[in-house]
Amino acid sequence: MTMAGVQMKSEQSVDMLERVRKICSPLLEVEEVIDGFGHNVMKVRGKTFIMMGEHEGTPSLSLKSDKEAQSLLLQQGGYVRTPYIGQHGWVSLDTAVGPNWDELSELVKEAYLRAAPKKLVKQVLGQE
Repeated sequence: MTMAGVQMKSEQSVDMLERVRKICSPLLEVEEVIDGFGHNVMKVRGKTFIMMGEHEGTPSLSLKSDKEAQSLLLQQGGYVRTPYIGQHGWVSLDTAVGPNWDELSELVKEAYLRAAPKKLVKQVLGQE
């Protein structure tokens, strides 16, 4: 996994980024880049599955999802529809609620599996 420079400065943001990096570490071919907006972005073979940023010291975390999973997450609470890309199924952590790391760990892996090519998906699922 390639690491990029940290744009996130608050302790809470850096902690969230480190936790996400740890969740992504066993996943194959994950690359971390800083996008044009200064977000830390996790990609697999060029496809984005996580976007993280910070606004006024508060971390943000958005995950690739599908519309069905998005609907379920929005109903359960703790997540909001991601601005600008929510129509594609993306969800963001509701920063007022804070992360449930057990659940988030699974959602990060699901986001990766949605973005990864089938060959990588088979390899990753074969490791579990």
